[in-house]
Amino acid sequence: MFLEVLEENSRGKIAYARSDDGHRWQYGGIVLEEPFHLSYPYVMAVDAEVYLVPESGAAGDVRLYRANPFPNRWVLAETLLTGAPYTDSSLVRFHDRWWMFTLRDPRRNDSLRLYCAERIEGPWTEHPRSPVVVSNPHWARPGGRVFEYGGRLFRYAQDDARRYGLQVWALEITELTTSTYAEQLVRPTPVLRPRRFGWNSLGMHHVDPHPLGGNRWLACVDGHRNALRLAIKLRR
Repeated sequence: MFLEVLEENSRGKIAYARSDDGHRWQYGGIVLEEPFHLSYPYVMAVDAEVYLVPESGAAGDVRLYRANPFPNRWVLAETLLTGAPYTDSSLVRFHDRWWMFTLRDPRRNDSLRLYCAERIEGPWTEHPRSPVVVSNPHWARPGGRVFEYGGRLFRYAQDDARRYGLQVWALEITELTTSTYAEQLVRPTPVLRPRRFGWNSLGMHHVDPHPLGGNRWLACVDGHRNALRLAIKLRR
């Protein structure tokens, strides 16, 4: 499992943990750092290679890293997009083509862009229907892995309408070609939402699902809380 680790100056790095059963995890350390902020590590296996696309919006681009070797070392393989603070870029291969969902304005979080390419290395071109979500901070910003299951394509979106990363919605992409796009909510309620207390009391904004077979799934999620408030309660 790859994750973001924040320094005191809020500059993110990418680290990893490993587990034999999906329940007990051992931290493995930092595997990728740059002079700018990294987050949202999006990992994919493509043929014999393993790739990582972290959020590198602080550098104004979308970067593709290749494991060499996996999982401890990553080298820059290609810059996929440049010229904007691209945020939470999420890639999927579907119908013999690569698709990328990304945000170009993380200050507003209300417009989802879509790009496509024949190869993961590019070149990437913007879809003619892009932006595919407009003026909707509820489900514009990507919130996890885009995946195919049972011949259907799904994506997750983090809800930033009231505040950053409040909850996560699931959407089904019902039409995706080089000229058309359509999607709909899977259910009328979020699939992840904050609890009143604890590690996710302020919100949840990411889910990465993996089918185990037999209608069983393993999902990695995240949440955030007010650490200062929690520390004060613990001292009392």
